[in-house]
Amino acid sequence: MSEVAVLDAQDVVVRYPGSPPVVAVDGVSLTVAPGETVALVGESGSGKSSLARAVVGIEKLAGGEVRFRGAPVKPLGIRRRDLALTGIQMVFQDPSTSLNPRRRVGDQIADGIATARARGAEGSTVAEWLDRVGLPTEVATRFPHQFSGGQKQRLAIARALAARPSLLVADEPISALDASTQTSVAGLMRDLVAEAGAGMLFISHDLAVVRRIADRTFVMFAGRVLEAGATDRVWSAPRHPYTQALLAAIPEPDGAGRIPVAPSTNERTVWSEIAPVID
Repeated sequence: MSEVAVLDAQDVVVRYPGSPPVVAVDGVSLTVAPGETVALVGESGSGKSSLARAVVGIEKLAGGEVRFRGAPVKPLGIRRRDLALTGIQMVFQDPSTSLNPRRRVGDQIADGIATARARGAEGSTVAEWLDRVGLPTEVATRFPHQFSGGQKQRLAIARALAARPSLLVADEPISALDASTQTSVAGLMRDLVAEAGAGMLFISHDLAVVRRIADRTFVMFAGRVLEAGATDRVWSAPRHPYTQALLAAIPEPDGAGRIPVAPSTNERTVWSEIAPVID
């Protein structure tokens, strides 16, 4: 790459205590370039969320290295982050983990704006960010418990984007939204990070949304990347049997499923042992 990647993860390993220890991420490498959206897809338990938490410094690495704009990311915890690492923002699947229940939502979005200004980025206003995620400006004085799950997720997205991050890591950010707004909100996230020359690591099980917004797609299974490449290629000509099975399971427009993905133990072993496909 001619530009320094906003995210460069090499041979990342994440393990959880147990007997034996659980290897959640097993030697995964990926990059996200400025202005690029990279998607991580796979079934539950494939390691997507563990990888996301590792790249933002929440999970301790058991191996490998993560760099943000060329500088190593260390697991210091949210409270001990230096100003440079506020350029990484994360949107969690559960917005309750990122919204303070005791503070008005407008104040929390204002925190993101203040973070952007502290790094010399454009600040914008609370009203503008509420409008961008489809909420009326008068909700700024309310508290998180006064919103539905989908509304809280929009607020969490607004707070994260208001910080004008160089890297947005979004872990199933649209799963709490109704179907009519999922694609539009995902598209908004993509457009705003691209407009700022930032990058986004977008984690989702919704392959239809991924196809619309991602430049490249990484398919994970059992902690490993089995296939990676340009999204159009992965979608139209999947090369790995697991990717083919995932795509085959997408419901048809009439609501009827194609081939359900319910791998047996033997299938899981075979898929994890087949050589990965990386463009």
